[in-house]
Amino acid sequence: MSTPTKPTILPDNPRFSSGPCAKRPGWSPAALDGALVGRSHRAKEPLERIREVISRSKEVLSLPDDYRVAIVPASDTGAMEMAMWSLLGARGVDFLTWENFGEQWVIDGESQLRPLDHRVIRAPYGELPDLSQADPERDNVFVWNGTTSGVRLPNGDWISNDRAGLTICDATSGVLAHEMPWDKLDVVTYSWQKALGGEAGFGMLVLGPRAAERLESYTPPWPIPKLFRLAKGQNLMEGLFRGVTINTVSMLAIEDVLDALRWAESIGGGPGMIARAEANFSVIDEWVERTPWVEFLARDPATRSRSSLCLSITDDWFAALEESARWDIVGAFTKLLATENAAFDIATHRAASPGLRIWSGGTVEQDNLQKLLPWLDWGWAQIRAEHAG
Repeated sequence: MSTPTKPTILPDNPRFSSGPCAKRPGWSPAALDGALVGRSHRAKEPLERIREVISRSKEVLSLPDDYRVAIVPASDTGAMEMAMWSLLGARGVDFLTWENFGEQWVIDGESQLRPLDHRVIRAPYGELPDLSQADPERDNVFVWNGTTSGVRLPNGDWISNDRAGLTICDATSGVLAHEMPWDKLDVVTYSWQKALGGEAGFGMLVLGPRAAERLESYTPPWPIPKLFRLAKGQNLMEGLFRGVTINTVSMLAIEDVLDALRWAESIGGGPGMIARAEANFSVIDEWVERTPWVEFLARDPATRSRSSLCLSITDDWFAALEESARWDIVGAFTKLLATENAAFDIATHRAASPGLRIWSGGTVEQDNLQKLLPWLDWGWAQIRAEHAG
């Protein structure tokens, strides 16, 4: 195998982290110049900005008219915790999990939300579980896109239109990179820091009418912390969905996500964002096809993420190493790329196997991914020559 020549052209933006993710093209701190800093988020003008985030989010996501949206604390994690603590317990629950974040919701079901009739339907990294096992008579909790495995749900065909239970979907790296079948999803959560390249710390909770009905007819048996409450008694807290947030929001972060939403609208809204992610995926897909030392962690092409692209390193000498040594190699590889300003933060999540993870959502430029690939080939050749002998 010939040794690649060191590239001379760097990506214009080497930020390929899977969260927080790259800002929209052309972003600069000047985008925040109009932020209403030093103002109460309850005052008229700041509240109008917060409501604008909600209304533009509904538009970009193409949500049905009867779906509600709220800005909540603690990122996607906070949004998911709110949904589970406020909604679960009325029926049995099926947790479908195939990567780290799905497993986090299992922990709530097994250790925190008691008593809870629950089942866990698992698959190893790289695969989806048997979706036919999900019972439409029970609530279903799942991620849409496995951020740490690169395995996504290809569609919502497995979800019954006549389901009695609720579908509660963690879609933080799914929305605006994958088609979402909203009529099949009763609760969806995500954060600004993923597809929109927004700031961390704030989550979005999308609530369908069936979930709202549950909140107004059922009270869970466990105490619900203030930050997780969506109802008082059995009265839905409608103010949440009109911008009256539970805690103080950052007006800098509000201004930033408004900038991202306006940019998304300028490229065609949700469909435009998804098209960019698809085009970005094709760049990596074609490279993986012709590159002998990597393959997608997702085994089935239909389940491969269009946003968090997780890659296994298949070089024989690397595969023969113990896991700790493989992590050391990945660390050396990614450090080399960062030192060269070719790529930042592209190691896989520590819960996954040692490898690479490249964010390819809509805020990433296709040209930057194309410029990245020669650096990956060159960098791996350097690491191999240094460590494999």
